Amino acid sequence: MPTLHTYDYAVIRVVPRVEREEFINVGVIVSCPGASHLQAAIEIDTARLQAFAPQLDIGSLQPWLDAIVAICEGRPDAGPIAQLPPRARFHFLTAKRSSVVQMSVTHVGRTANPSGIVEHLLERMVRAPRPTNPL
Repeated sequence: MPTLHTYDYAVIRVVPRVEREEFINVGVIVSCPGASHLQAAIEIDTARLQAFAPQLDIGSLQPWLDAIVAICEGRPDAGPIAQLPPRARFHFLTAKRSSVVQMSVTHVGRTANPSGIVEHLLERMVRAPRPTNPL
């Protein structure tokens, strides 16, 4: 029987007008301490985001989103937060904040494949649903 690992995840959101609390999911962050796994992935559907918030400068968001990935990877150029232990980095990134880039509440799951959970979550939580062919 495969080993099941418990993981925590949050969805990365863009909230163009914080006061309206409307958002588009643009990525995920996953922490699986048992497998020493911390990873974030970003996928921006620019057409969808532009339709949702035409006034938003998507280019100005990119450095903030890139910083999330860099902190998860522990890159030396990502500042002092990136040098913290992985679990502390996850908690720092998922802390509640009122800004254009926000995280959902954290959720818990179990998987036998920690390295594949990010792709699974991107498909379920970030990518627009694909039309199904009824035939």
